[in-house]
Amino acid sequence: MNALLKLSKGIDWLSAQIGKYVIWLILASVVISGINALVRKIFNMSSNAYLEVQWYLFAASFMLAAGYTLLNGEHVKIDVISGRLSKRKQIWIDIIGFALFLTPMCLVVLYYGIPYFLQAWRSGEVSSNAGGLIRWPVYLMMPLGFTLLMLQGFSELIKRIAFLRGLIEDPTTKKIEKTAEEELAESIRNLTQSKAARAE
Repeated sequence: MNALLKLSKGIDWLSAQIGKYVIWLILASVVISGINALVRKIFNMSSNAYLEVQWYLFAASFMLAAGYTLLNGEHVKIDVISGRLSKRKQIWIDIIGFALFLTPMCLVVLYYGIPYFLQAWRSGEVSSNAGGLIRWPVYLMMPLGFTLLMLQGFSELIKRIAFLRGLIEDPTTKKIEKTAEEELAESIRNLTQSKAARAE
């Protein structure tokens, strides 16, 4: 079990690192959207590439952060019934959910998603819109995102089994940490301060 807990810790670290940096994709999408709007209004010109890269970045942030979201227990749950059950019963519901629903769903998406991505990659599929982008990078997000989600599901499964065996504390208890938005703001602030220090 110790080896599995080490694996779980490694997966948690990977999800945390991805979640920490993927928020920059949302910022990039917002900046591109703003620049596109300004260029369209001021110079009366635009490109479908700007519009497509926005949804590429949004898709990447959504898919890549799925494991991070699961790590932090932020996926939508219906707690009307489980909220009234004992902690052990809630953990058993999670175990059944991860083993019988999350993992098979991820495997099905990978089964269909990987060939879809490979076909687009081999063919060099391009958007049908004028000035559109190649499609395989956004298709890659589906197998990559669901692989990360499935890995985090394994980690959560390991932690819950370890909890039932009395090896770790309750893995569902949220630890008070900085939000992704607070971390992004802090990163931008530190970057600005370091640039200002170098300029002096």
